[in-house]
Amino acid sequence: MDGPGSFPEIVEIVVEIPRGSRNKYEYDERAGVFRLDRVLSSAVYYNFDYGFIESTRAGDGDHTDALLLIDEPTFTGCRVWGRPIGGLEMRDEHGPDFKVLCVAVGDPHQAHVERLDQVRPHRLIEIRHFFDTYKLLEAKETEVLGWREAEEARRLLLADRERYLGEIADRSLPG
Repeated sequence: MDGPGSFPEIVEIVVEIPRGSRNKYEYDERAGVFRLDRVLSSAVYYNFDYGFIESTRAGDGDHTDALLLIDEPTFTGCRVWGRPIGGLEMRDEHGPDFKVLCVAVGDPHQAHVERLDQVRPHRLIEIRHFFDTYKLLEAKETEVLGWREAEEARRLLLADRERYLGEIADRSLPG
């Protein structure tokens, strides 16, 4: 479940959407496959790898969302050890939707990054702009509330891990 380091300082990210894509892929847990959900209708693309954090369950019932800062895109289904450095708090049509911002442990270009203030400020503006606009032409609303520090992301990850473990325990109960 956990890799090189301890959760939540190091997390396992499952990439759904590689950087540069306009295709929105989602993992179908029941079938165990990645499916094309839609193609973004706005003139934007994912400027980060996007996926989820293994063995977590967010309040919306999905795995915790992860944004991975990486210079070269990976691929759908790639698993990456990441270090949470903050998160983007937002809301969408389904309610609260926190996205944990991570850097890849194996990327020497990001090895020094441990906090939001170590990311190029314009990079954070670009990511926020993406989430402000990516659903505009779909008549869906998003509200970006702002960046949160690494401590907030780790706190949320611990709660989401507990929710996931509780779900696993509930499934193993007879009855």
